[in-house]
Amino acid sequence: MKYIAISIFFLLITISTTVVAKQVSAVPIKILFGSCLHQDKPQPIWAAMNQEQGDLFVLLGDNVYGDTEDMAQLKAKYAKQWSNSGMQTMLANTPTIGIWDDHDFGENDAGAEYPQKVASRQIMLDYFNVPKDSPRRIRADGIYTSHILNQGNTKVQIILPDLRWNRSPLESVGRLKYMLSKAPNDLGPYIPSQDKSTTMLGETQWQWLEQQLQQPADVRVLATSIQFLSEFTGWESWANLPHERQRFLDLLDKYQIDNLVIVSGDTHWSELSQITRNNGQSLWEMTTSGLTEEWKNVSPNQHRVGESYAKANYGVIELSAKQLTMSVKDVSGSTVMSHKIEL
Repeated sequence: MKYIAISIFFLLITISTTVVAKQVSAVPIKILFGSCLHQDKPQPIWAAMNQEQGDLFVLLGDNVYGDTEDMAQLKAKYAKQWSNSGMQTMLANTPTIGIWDDHDFGENDAGAEYPQKVASRQIMLDYFNVPKDSPRRIRADGIYTSHILNQGNTKVQIILPDLRWNRSPLESVGRLKYMLSKAPNDLGPYIPSQDKSTTMLGETQWQWLEQQLQQPADVRVLATSIQFLSEFTGWESWANLPHERQRFLDLLDKYQIDNLVIVSGDTHWSELSQITRNNGQSLWEMTTSGLTEEWKNVSPNQHRVGESYAKANYGVIELSAKQLTMSVKDVSGSTVMSHKIEL
């Protein structure tokens, strides 16, 4: 009996140690997000972001305002932005990843037709310190990528699609109709395409994205350079190609993905959006834009939850053992909107 009691004693110690180890490894995770960063404008927001001491920083696009086919000019604009002291502090202390949108791709609202995308890609990836042998540098269909952040027992997957390289031309109304009926209502010139042959991702990237959704992860973040959930504003968004938007939602249903949130940029205002999926679960999106850019005439969004915020801002996702918090913060680091999701 004495030996049995000793064995039970040591077994209890082992179980207790295992439980404690799991609790210790469930450390908080903080991911910072930003977009729309103009190299020629003041950037006081870096002070607040650097105080956050994030585990990862994700740039969502328009990371410089290039808008040129002259690659010497584009490279000079990257050099100016990357030399900013606040950004230098962030790069020195926080792993940084990113994807492009139109202005750093090279031209406002540009897609597959932009003639300098091959050269522009190399400049962008150089400044993000992407290895020279990375597939992102030579793929025939874009710089899309995913990133895994492992911390304690938690695996966070950040998926960054390329919405520029393959994107078909957008459909738009004529200039007169835009000026008479859309501009007064803070709507952009584009209209949803009914042509299902049009695309943003291209078929190869779609296959890659479907594979990513099958990878093991505790939490997934779709980091998209333009808004996903907003129905239709006339500006750039997934709503301009509704068949592609629906294709992604169908993939979430197909693989029963219930651990994904969306973060987007581009708009020059921030907001939280929510829809209810076919399975009854909520799908949330945090739009955070911009780090320097502001937009006074915020467009309607029937999926917006709460108010929008149209001054300089950045986004934060914080993960604890049981909760995910999405927050938008202002230039001083104060929270202007926030939503908690139970895990």
